[in-house]
Amino acid sequence: MQALETELKNLIIESLGLEDVTPEDIDTHDALFGDGLGLDSVDALELGLSLQKKYGIAIDPDTKDLRQHFSSVAHLAAFVTSNRRN
Repeated sequence: MQALETELKNLIIESLGLEDVTPEDIDTHDALFGDGLGLDSVDALELGLSLQKKYGIAIDPDTKDLRQHFSSVAHLAAFVTSNRRN
């Protein structure tokens, strides 16, 4: 799971163009939105598209607990693991 978490951190940085952020700067359990990394709803859309493209997962905006799945890298890794197709 740690390898996937690092991969997701790199995906976040690359897909959102976070130039001054390294994977080490992103704590696996810290919030990605709001007071944490500071991502917003536009970032969520871009991140969702990147996840769909890289991992072949379908993200339905009506999915129960979708906000929770995107709350941290740890939750995102669990979501990707349970939904990835490739």
